[in-house]
Amino acid sequence: MSGHRSVEIIVRGRVQGVGYRAWTKGVAEARGLAGTVRNRHDGSVEARLAGPAEAVAAMIEACRQGPPGARVQDLAVKDLVESEPQAAPRGVQILPTA
Repeated sequence: MSGHRSVEIIVRGRVQGVGYRAWTKGVAEARGLAGTVRNRHDGSVEARLAGPAEAVAAMIEACRQGPPGARVQDLAVKDLVESEPQAAPRGVQILPTA
């Protein structure tokens, strides 16, 4: 699909206990993205987001800052390749810690 991008974003630093997941959900949905966000046991936050490539790129940049109270030290982005077309999910789901 031209113009569509799916990514996994891992954010490290002071990103748990500061509302990072809720902030990610709100900002991503406002940009028309869909996917999931969760805390990870290692203290990082993982977001898997998909949507228009420009909106995904803008979200990646927003994640470098995060919500007030967050202190992002590292952000890793990996493009995801979808093996089979799937029905487009709507919105961003906050998942349990993994």
